[in-house]
Amino acid sequence: MSADFLAQMAASSRARLEEARAKVPERALRARAAEQPSPPPLRLDAGGFDIIAEIKFRSPAAGQLRGSDGSVAARAAAYASAGAAAVSVLTEPARFDGSLAHLAQAAEALAASSVPAMRKDFLVDPYQVLEARAAGAGGVLVILRMLSPGQIDDLIGEAQAQGLFVLLEAFDETDIELMHKIVRRHAGATMLLAGLNSRDLATLQVVPQRLERIADLLPKDAVRVAESGVETPEDARRLASAGYRMALVGSALMRAVDPAAAIGALLAAGRSHG
Repeated sequence: MSADFLAQMAASSRARLEEARAKVPERALRARAAEQPSPPPLRLDAGGFDIIAEIKFRSPAAGQLRGSDGSVAARAAAYASAGAAAVSVLTEPARFDGSLAHLAQAAEALAASSVPAMRKDFLVDPYQVLEARAAGAGGVLVILRMLSPGQIDDLIGEAQAQGLFVLLEAFDETDIELMHKIVRRHAGATMLLAGLNSRDLATLQVVPQRLERIADLLPKDAVRVAESGVETPEDARRLASAGYRMALVGSALMRAVDPAAAIGALLAAGRSHG
């Protein structure tokens, strides 16, 4: 996931944005979003550690994880029943085999358990936040590295207006410096999560040590989320000890024979670190 990769993904996202906007004007999309029931809030367990369980069918680094014809609704419901605090859904089509339809299916399946779905994509415009809300999402991912401060503010502003939580994603110390400014600027506006992705942008490889090495640099007044490379109960225990309140887990769950059991083991380990 090199800087060039992020630039390509941003360009692809803008192309999808313009295509969507040509089909559905923003006024009509905003009306669709307004018709949705209020999104369920992100609730953190008193146990002190939670999982954002991810649905993604392909990864640029790992390749095919599972066929995209699998039941998104059933998987989302299973994640929620196992104790996931939120379900992340990849909606990028070209490299991740995702779609907004997957997000809508997950959100509908999660409604009964009051667990929010999160749109994970390379968002560049508030219109795409509206797309997420119209599909039933309760949260969105915002990748700091690929956006200007103004774009970040615009995305967070729309998320706040729609009642969505925002997972801010950083890759290194420079991103975290910007994250501190963003968190201060939007303090109290909407629920902001401080995510650190351990994937190396040059090699695509996960560097799990990074999650612990710079954990203390993340904002202390935001929920800290470990992203990428969280696979085993020992990973969850170690990261909880390092100060992470949540972990986003995707590939490990998509590969798991019993993803619900995997979530249970991760939660038990993360909540036992003390």
